[in-house]
Amino acid sequence: MNIAIVGTGYVGLVSGACFAEVGIDVTCVDIDADKIEKLKEGKIPIYEPGLEDLVTRNTKAGRLHFTTDLRNCIDNTDVVFCAVGTPPDEDGSADLRYVEAVAREFGSLINRYTIFVTKSTVPVGTYKIVRRVIDEELARRGVSVEFDLASNPEFLKEGAAIKDFMSPDRVVIGTDSARARKKMERLYRPFLLNNFRVIFMDIASAEMTKYAANSMLATRISFMNDIANLCELVGADANMVRKGIGTDARIGTKFLYPGCGYGGSCFPKDVKALAKTGRDAGYSMSIIEAVERVNDRQKHVVFDKLKKELGSLEGKRIALWGLAFKPETDDMREAPSLVVIDRLLKEGAAVTVYDPVAMDECRRRIGDTVSYARDMYDATMDADALALLTEWKQFRLPSWRVVHKAMRGNIVVDGRNIYDAAELAEEGFIYKCIGKN
Repeated sequence: MNIAIVGTGYVGLVSGACFAEVGIDVTCVDIDADKIEKLKEGKIPIYEPGLEDLVTRNTKAGRLHFTTDLRNCIDNTDVVFCAVGTPPDEDGSADLRYVEAVAREFGSLINRYTIFVTKSTVPVGTYKIVRRVIDEELARRGVSVEFDLASNPEFLKEGAAIKDFMSPDRVVIGTDSARARKKMERLYRPFLLNNFRVIFMDIASAEMTKYAANSMLATRISFMNDIANLCELVGADANMVRKGIGTDARIGTKFLYPGCGYGGSCFPKDVKALAKTGRDAGYSMSIIEAVERVNDRQKHVVFDKLKKELGSLEGKRIALWGLAFKPETDDMREAPSLVVIDRLLKEGAAVTVYDPVAMDECRRRIGDTVSYARDMYDATMDADALALLTEWKQFRLPSWRVVHKAMRGNIVVDGRNIYDAAELAEEGFIYKCIGKN
């Protein structure tokens, strides 16, 4: 089977490499000529553990190809995946211009039965727009070519995307065509041989499933952060509360860790888009809108704790461990670190940062407004306070004696609740975390 994937961002590139790994002939398409040339040379534009080896191996094996023009492969392609971005507009809605552009190109090129699969995260009802655009292009050409539509939302976790794709919890496919269903079932069979977990549904439900899944996870995070903030005020321990409710099988433990807020490419964008979809339908998504408000507020918690402990931040030196919105990625989209850095700089603080992989991304975003350390201990030199923002493994068990010796002050703000308060107290630190006073 031959497939094409339009868009070589996070979803498109991971999907293409993983499909190629099981023997499918894959062509990845992107209008960015420089990116395509670099991919041909094995240079990966994103950080994802294991992805570079996967791309290199399958490119050399002749199963993974890269091009800037869909017409170069369309005649031999059975399925075209649309994996382009859907960035948020100012009103929170998903910008569909790139999806529409791919649909238009698809309609202008197909000459035989082909399936158009939307893998981009799109609002419910987008398939109607896609179908209309393709029909318009076929009518413009004066031809009648059979095609089917499908929705195949992705559920990849940054930092574990390859594992998620190769051994998925489930594969959700929305289609109203038996022919397309059979083809998609065959395409995914190699990943699901031991336990065939494809969930078929109508297209609108598949589009909604993606938003509902991400919004539910975001809701759990904001709920726990709200509880944690209250715990601080009333003298409870949020970590104990998390354990207490997490043992209930109806609740479980996942995504119940208090911290300094979620970020990334999915949760913030999808929560906004789902709320906008509700407003467009004349319905207020009250819980979803509250989730966003809580998270926006939570990103300021680390700064607020630093301010409370230090008073005036003018001339103070603050060390930050972690820049990416989560470990195992260099993604800083909507990262809490950006909020903390911005507020510290506005207060006149000097900021030194360290992250294992996101330093270049930080430079690209904010330039030299902060100092970039050589390593985690270098970041703490002469610091009045240290704040942890991303729970990378190498930050989990530092030498606190080295840190104490390097720092000028003794304040540690743990934005991810990974440290032991008693241990830091023994080392002479004033320790502040989330959800415990």
